[in-house]
Amino acid sequence: MTDVLRRGRVSLAFGFFAQGVAFALLVTRIPAIQDRYGVSDALLPVFLAAVPVLAGVGSVVTGRLVRRVRPSRLLRWSQPVVLLALLGVGAGDRVAVLAVALGVFGLAVGALDASMNMLGVSLQRAYGRSIMLGFHAAYSLGGILGASLAWAGARGDLALWVSYLPVVAVLVPAALVGSRWYVDGEGGRPEEDEGGGAGVGWKVLLPLCLVMTFAYIGDSTVSNWSAKYVQDVLGGSEQAATVPYNVYMVTTLVGRAVGDFGVRRFGAVAVVRGGAVVAAGGFAVVAGAPGAWVGMLGFTLLGLGLCVLVPQTFAAAGRLAEERDGRPGASDAAVARLNVFNYVGFLVGSPLVGVLGDVWSYRGAMLVPMVLVLVTVVYARSFAAQPDRYGGGHERPRTADVGRGSNGL
Repeated sequence: MTDVLRRGRVSLAFGFFAQGVAFALLVTRIPAIQDRYGVSDALLPVFLAAVPVLAGVGSVVTGRLVRRVRPSRLLRWSQPVVLLALLGVGAGDRVAVLAVALGVFGLAVGALDASMNMLGVSLQRAYGRSIMLGFHAAYSLGGILGASLAWAGARGDLALWVSYLPVVAVLVPAALVGSRWYVDGEGGRPEEDEGGGAGVGWKVLLPLCLVMTFAYIGDSTVSNWSAKYVQDVLGGSEQAATVPYNVYMVTTLVGRAVGDFGVRRFGAVAVVRGGAVVAAGGFAVVAGAPGAWVGMLGFTLLGLGLCVLVPQTFAAAGRLAEERDGRPGASDAAVARLNVFNYVGFLVGSPLVGVLGDVWSYRGAMLVPMVLVLVTVVYARSFAAQPDRYGGGHERPRTADVGRGSNGL
């Protein structure tokens, strides 16, 4: 394994980490943002929904841009834009400023998520073994740090821009320096094929798109409803209501940190099936919990189960694209298309549970994402690798053929 690939892996992991910090700082301070701009409860969902919608647009545009522009270049410039847009959210004083800042944030996040996972897929191909979960573990670690910084800012009653500015001042130059060592795969050489792998259609990717959607429905259920569920349904205290999401994030980090070893040992199909079953069991425990602490056990299981699904879905999409369409850019186009369903699941999950909770019950509402996650077991065979790719004893792609660093290395 060359130094170029090692540096590329470390720099990309830092990119995932920085994005985790930025996103957590935004979503965990939504009440403070609402208060700063005087956004009404009726208008707030519009602002919140606009971010994933625009992110989906950014992901689609990125899928077209990578036909001519290296994914590393898109990532290099989209990450600072995300961070600066976050600062803009904290520094503005009018609703129009908030709308513009969130709009820029959403578009840039779509480009960032797509290009980041494109590079992760191509690096995994270069390594010849599973490393994708490690990148998403770095994202989870960043999310934990970002949420902790947001808690400290809220506890210290700091203005949003005061709590955001030091983070942005550190991460922007660090991300720009780290971007020198990003490594593009075959899909990052647009001069060789302007078609960019457009032959991989939606029908081929449909099972993976459904898995991505269901995984994010589960994730958004935890992030949006865990606190309310523990406090209002399970009778927990206000302090106890803050625990489930933190536990979920920690177990997500732990699961992703060790998940690559599981993929190498047992294969992606077994890991995805196991994760889906564990996650479904977590929702079942949450739905039937007699009290807050049993409910927290369920959220712990959810973190361990859901954490493997998204990284492995991106990896499977890239691998499937390479098998179906060997042209440079095939995996990049597939990742960009799949990334859209990240935001679809995020948009659907929270309202789905809310509506079902109001018209039925919140316990019953938790059974719906449970069933959707279980559907992943049926589609798990889509995660199978061909015998000549990935895993112990299989032929490893030649690193000289996989790509070069974005700085010409």
